[in-house]
Amino acid sequence: MHRNEDKQTANERREYFRVDDAVRLSLRPVPPEQAQNLSELLEGNLADSFTIMSSLAAVTAEMVVNMRRIENSDPDVAAYLKALDRKIEILGRAFIACESELAEQPAHPVNLSAGGMAALVNECYQPGQLVEIRMLLFSSFTGVLMYGTVVACDPVEAEDKGAGYSHRVRMAFTHLREQDRDIVIRHVLRCQSQALRGQGQRGDGDPADDA
Repeated sequence: MHRNEDKQTANERREYFRVDDAVRLSLRPVPPEQAQNLSELLEGNLADSFTIMSSLAAVTAEMVVNMRRIENSDPDVAAYLKALDRKIEILGRAFIACESELAEQPAHPVNLSAGGMAALVNECYQPGQLVEIRMLLFSSFTGVLMYGTVVACDPVEAEDKGAGYSHRVRMAFTHLREQDRDIVIRHVLRCQSQALRGQGQRGDGDPADDA
């Protein structure tokens, strides 16, 4: 009981982790007549090519426990299965690069968490508006499909106008698969780790440290 509660609390804390990032992004307002069927729409759209990498990642996550058992009993078989997994991942990335409409679009600056995001865009969205969100994460090239509600949408500050965007939209994620939320959490944590490593390397190379 306590273990489940601790896991839930840890996941809730991770949802509040935020990171500045750049993603390829597509937002589509959801028509009012579809607003009551978002769960069905989500499951229906998950069959398209855009979500192939997130679906593969979900299957890989399900195999973790079994893979550890195989590693303990037969390391050679485990190494072979991991190589196959990498081959499938390479094919999935190539498929996304060829098929995804987002592959040719520029990256949008975002502030991302597992619970929502702020993004620079060139459209104005109304607070409370439901939107379909298609987000392509780097460097895994994983496409995540979800639905969210617009919290606010404001003209960009003067310093952001140089990026070529007119508005900053803030959205709360309302409908996404739990495994896709986990993908976003892992992505945010990886970005934070890379940023911390970068800060550490810059600190190690600071000439003032040698004075």
